[in-house]
Amino acid sequence: MPSSPPIVLAFAASDPTGGAGLQADLLTLASLGCHPLSVLTGLTVQDTSGVESLHAMEPAWIAGQARRVLEDIPVAAFKLGVLGSAANARIIATILGEHPGIPVVLDPVLASGRGDPLADEKTLQVLRAELLPRTTVLTPNSVEARRLASAAPQAGLPDCARELARLGCKFVLVTGTHEPGAQVANTLYDANGAVREDRWERLPGSYHGSGCTLASALAALIARGLDVASAAQAAQRYTWQALAAGFRPGRGQHLPDRFFETRDKR
Repeated sequence: MPSSPPIVLAFAASDPTGGAGLQADLLTLASLGCHPLSVLTGLTVQDTSGVESLHAMEPAWIAGQARRVLEDIPVAAFKLGVLGSAANARIIATILGEHPGIPVVLDPVLASGRGDPLADEKTLQVLRAELLPRTTVLTPNSVEARRLASAAPQAGLPDCARELARLGCKFVLVTGTHEPGAQVANTLYDANGAVREDRWERLPGSYHGSGCTLASALAALIARGLDVASAAQAAQRYTWQALAAGFRPGRGQHLPDRFFETRDKR
């Protein structure tokens, strides 16, 4: 029998548009040569303009989905997105603790692109206390980095990354989409400071699921054996290309094209 591709388990809420959430994770992981496993953390009512509501799954369902599949299939990485509730965040932290040594990529999705809240203060507290210490790479945008670090809106991002590393993250990849400038600067930090910075041309328009795409790509590349710094750079390149090839099927944001390499260029 052929050997299986690298396997990544994604914990996330669904997105009926396929632009973000669990569907975005599955598309990205598959496009980068991994086999995705999935644990549904919540159901959303949303379109390409924003999120109307989020219904969190019960923690017992989270645990049941994850433990059943993990007893059967070994995984090379975990990817975490919208968790749905503080109770869900806590049970996921417990499950990660049952599988030490497996890399964890955490995308702290605190709000939709339109600003619809997707995590309350109790969930943030569990993220800080129980999930960050188990996280290999945290991938916040600048707004999320400041909020997670309990910093002021204009606080310096290196200081925020230092605080997040103090809370237990091994690496923090802060994305600069929300910062001014003709280029987007993304910086990877560890406890000692900046590891690398990558700059990308700022694309026109607004994109749904860019953060999910980046975090899932990072998890896929780590699962395939890249070190974190190399995986971070390659994941950014893949995400930028997916955004540049994006399309606008509805009335709201553009969606990344995760299979841009397979499209007929004629």
